[in-house]
Amino acid sequence: MTKIKICGLRREEDIVYANACRPDYVGFVFADSKRKVTKEQAKVLRENLLPEITPVGVFVNEEMDAIADLVLEGVIDMVQLHGDETEKDVEYLRRRVRNVPIIKAVRVGKKEDLEGCDKTQADYLLFDSNSFHAYGGTGKTFDWKLIEGIAKPFFLAGGISPENVREAVQTVHPYAVDVSSAVETDGFKDQKKMIELVGRVRKG
Repeated sequence: MTKIKICGLRREEDIVYANACRPDYVGFVFADSKRKVTKEQAKVLRENLLPEITPVGVFVNEEMDAIADLVLEGVIDMVQLHGDETEKDVEYLRRRVRNVPIIKAVRVGKKEDLEGCDKTQADYLLFDSNSFHAYGGTGKTFDWKLIEGIAKPFFLAGGISPENVREAVQTVHPYAVDVSSAVETDGFKDQKKMIELVGRVRKG
């Protein structure tokens, strides 16, 4: 069954909502964003998160040692590299955190954006829309046909919503879907929308 990641949790009530609908993963954004959290905030959020939900740290061009420290301190259990990180960065992080899963994001605008992406040493890919002026969070879909034939397991992001998530799962067959703004109202997580999205994936 397709797994679910809800990204951008930053309030204690967001954790309450996540515990109620039980996605497989939640994302804590440590990069510059309106959803950014500090290490201290993430610690509190993680402490209140159900143990069966995996906390993922989302980073954009962060120092690999700083990321590794968050893993080693138990703040996050999975790493998402969403910037311009290189394979050397992935290799270095792998040596520091060993068995902790790593996701490498790829911004997709054209077929050429995908060249060699499945050769990464990261455990998973994440395909997001290429906005050309931001590192994600566009809330817009891309042409899913571009990622046909990718063998490495991947998270599908970019405009995934309760309205199109079943189509996405049936068309693309991702390892997981990744959602943020589509389960928000006025910029904050909406429990009803989160429950709706998770329900549609689980029933689909």
